[in-house]
Amino acid sequence: MARRRAKTTPAKPRTRNGMRSNGRRNGAKTRTNGGNGGPNSEYTAEHIQVLEGLEAVRRRPGMYIGSTDQRGLHHLIYEIVDNAIDEAMAGFCDRIDVTIHVDGSVSVEDNGRGIPVDKHEKTGLSAVETVLTTLHAGGKFGGGGYKVSGGLHGVGASVVNALSSELEVSVATDKGLFRQTYERGLPTSKLAKVRGAKPEHTGTTIRFLPDDQVFETLDYDFDTLATRFREMAYLTRRTWISFHDERGLESSNGTAAGESHERSYYFDSGIEAYVRHLNRGRTPLHPDPIHVSEEREGILIESALQYNSSFQDTSYSFANCIHTIDGGSHLTGFRSALTRALNEYARRAKLLKDEDPNLTGEDTREGLSAVVSVKLAEPQFEGQTKTRLGNPEVKGLVESAVAARLGPLLDENPSIGRRIIEKAVTAARAREAARKARDLVQRKGVLEGSMLPGKLADCSETDPELSELYLVEGDSAGGTAKAARDRRTQAILPLRGKILNVEKARLEKMLANEAIRTIITAVGTGFGEGYDDSKLRYHKIIIMTDADVDGAHIRTLLLTFFWRYMPRLIEDGRLYVAQPPLYSLSHRGRTDWLFTEEERETFFELNPKRAESGNLQRYKGLGEMNADQLWDTTMDPDRRSLLQVHVHDAAEADELFTRLMGDEVKPRRDFIIARALHANLDV
Repeated sequence: MARRRAKTTPAKPRTRNGMRSNGRRNGAKTRTNGGNGGPNSEYTAEHIQVLEGLEAVRRRPGMYIGSTDQRGLHHLIYEIVDNAIDEAMAGFCDRIDVTIHVDGSVSVEDNGRGIPVDKHEKTGLSAVETVLTTLHAGGKFGGGGYKVSGGLHGVGASVVNALSSELEVSVATDKGLFRQTYERGLPTSKLAKVRGAKPEHTGTTIRFLPDDQVFETLDYDFDTLATRFREMAYLTRRTWISFHDERGLESSNGTAAGESHERSYYFDSGIEAYVRHLNRGRTPLHPDPIHVSEEREGILIESALQYNSSFQDTSYSFANCIHTIDGGSHLTGFRSALTRALNEYARRAKLLKDEDPNLTGEDTREGLSAVVSVKLAEPQFEGQTKTRLGNPEVKGLVESAVAARLGPLLDENPSIGRRIIEKAVTAARAREAARKARDLVQRKGVLEGSMLPGKLADCSETDPELSELYLVEGDSAGGTAKAARDRRTQAILPLRGKILNVEKARLEKMLANEAIRTIITAVGTGFGEGYDDSKLRYHKIIIMTDADVDGAHIRTLLLTFFWRYMPRLIEDGRLYVAQPPLYSLSHRGRTDWLFTEEERETFFELNPKRAESGNLQRYKGLGEMNADQLWDTTMDPDRRSLLQVHVHDAAEADELFTRLMGDEVKPRRDFIIARALHANLDV
């Protein structure tokens, strides 16, 4: 999990009574007729514009790669690497090398078969040029090139070519090495054989430089990319993926600037290793993951699962190596098989009495770490972002394959079966206790939204998109924030003390915690599987705690709660962390606000005279500032700095919360020792 600074929507100017003007009233909107000729303008076939070749990609890049920010930049790399992964899934490639070069270009090399270099009958061009210049051209459309593929539309290579200022493709075959160059999607040379070149192996190398006329940034994030490549290696067992970032090797003036970053991934056991990774820092209930691998009706089905002593369900699903974060038919089939197999085994082994109700899916998933992966020829993804698999036939095939393996395995290993069932039965009892607790608080109106928390100072704005909620540490700081806020758009919820650590508590204990109940009520969405983002009352949830150790701990507890029970809030970019200043420096009627230790040190280096005679004040708590100071530094949308909470790698975030907030002491101690020298402590 990471936090990044976010630009905030500018506020309207303050009026004299402390409120800000609303601009246009009552949501009124202006309407225009459009065009130059008014509503009766002639509209004929001449107005229909046809874009040739890759021009449509350059005109509307967001339609093909999602965005032109860093995510879109990364998407270019994923498209080319996905092609290499397709070769690996087909059994023709076992090594992929990805390199970010000093000049910002990226090369992806594989040792697969290589893009065909012969002439394509329909286009009259080489197959290489056809793939790189024609949308929907490739070996993924029933031509026998690939049995399964991660590419839904087959537009990857041509889109990367269109959005690159320069691209060079090299194809190594048994006939020699062939090369061609492009600029912004157009060939600048013909595909030609390189004289004297004798490649050691077959394969394809594509090196491209993203177009700075298209992208907002050309700054790649090493950790984000490395996480994706590690995930691909888990899902494509026995494939070596090497990632090099050479940007640190040379500075702008050509002198040495540092060492390059490098990561290499290879997993002989594939998703079994992935599940072991998910369970790091947890206590497994059985030593090895339960693995299922089977092909049914042309669909490759693979899953691995292992139970642990935690209370969380950590399940990830993939289709053709694409992470389906919203699940789909494969995950539904897996969960159905799990629930059915465990209930049938519990009855056979007399671990459930005749009068006992069946275990629910929620019961059987407590403490579960699992990965479900399917590979199929014609995936049907729901939504352009491919977040959910829609193939209906996959559900039954996955369910039957997993149930057929899981049932006999539990019969053969009764000690494992007993531990899993005991865990599920305990979860069922806790679920019933949680239901009673939920019913109790709902009868009191606490979770229904009919009664907002008494300490909540709500805003007058009813449009969630314009509203934000501050979760403030302590009544004192809460009072200051209430006086400082924009009453129209900013709501304040003071929190007394430290909330419950939900990583160590079951649902019924969580619901008994007053602070958590008030947060759930104020946010309005519900939690867990009942989360409904359409009921979100504020589109910005802002954690605002003191800048000391206790404040950091409270912030971590809140992040743990949101990650475990409202992860969608984070995924949708709704959660933020406020950045109050650490210091104020007053000198001759002027006040400078310094937000980090690094800012203080840099400021003093650049302003030595101010450092000698200025009055430096360290703020340990929000309550030490008056309302105007808090507004000016931390709450004014025109000047504040917010960190948006987002997740690069869900598995890593999950493991981090387990390590820092879970029951196991050793992983937490090791984490602290490894980072002790980097801590800023008030002593």
